Amino acid sequence: DELALVKRGAALIGLLQPAQNPADAEAYARAGVAAFAMELVPRITRAQAMDALSSQANLAGYKAVVDAAAEFGRAFPMMMTAAGTIKAARLLVMGAGVAGLQAIATGRRLGAIVSATDVRAAAKEQVESLGATFITVDEAASRSAETAEGYAREMGEDYQRRQRERITEALKRTDIVICTALIPGRKAPILLTSAMVAELAPGSVIVDLAVEAGGNVEGSRPEEIVLTPNRVKIVGPANMPSRIAADASQLYARNLLAFLGLLVDKDKGLKIDTADEIIKATLLTENGAVVNPLFSAPIAAEAAASN
Repeated sequence: DELALVKRGAALIGLLQPAQNPADAEAYARAGVAAFAMELVPRITRAQAMDALSSQANLAGYKAVVDAAAEFGRAFPMMMTAAGTIKAARLLVMGAGVAGLQAIATGRRLGAIVSATDVRAAAKEQVESLGATFITVDEAASRSAETAEGYAREMGEDYQRRQRERITEALKRTDIVICTALIPGRKAPILLTSAMVAELAPGSVIVDLAVEAGGNVEGSRPEEIVLTPNRVKIVGPANMPSRIAADASQLYARNLLAFLGLLVDKDKGLKIDTADEIIKATLLTENGAVVNPLFSAPIAAEAAASN
């Protein structure tokens, strides 16, 4: 157990995945470490340099399109030659967060015709500013689809049904799909059912960036390329940023360096100032207890139920 090697009172900072591994929070508390989860960095201007999720998602969105192009087996841009014209590939991006926006930009740079969809109303302007077409499902519902932190909410069944109808029509004209939809602390929503995948033409490619959180695509599997009966490839890359390791490490190191600036006082000692909103949001355990309310309450409730 590597945690046993960490001295009590030390600070442990990293992508700790507390939502996926709630039992780990109790282990950090028992070890007496002050654990900080970089996933919990709030989306505020002052914290942008520390936002590890965004820095890694940016790389994941880029790499998803590059990998999709390699699997596609055809050209992305339109080419007019003496031998004839090659049509541009059509790319659909589902989820226009950091990864999705980078996927849109990368697809456009490679010459694809790009469209995108997102439950958040604010995403429409961002998508169109990159030269892509935005697929709207329900403008009224989209206005309340964003949390205070800037993340997408889980939508109701009626919205999901209408979304599936709109996307199914779009899939008939699509060659490549990049799925990026995640809900913090929850299983990833299914955006593409097997019936919807069947609408894609043979040779089409889907990259499911949410595969580690349960997947946006029915039938996707981590670290596998699934070939469907209609010969569509479903790519399920795990830890996509690790495939661009040098850049991912460089950006993550800068995130950590910026975060350490909040923890080290002028005498170069460790100072945990819970009055700072970034420290308060990311602090998971301290003084032998789980102190983050997002995780301390569920743990306490589970303990009470077991008793």
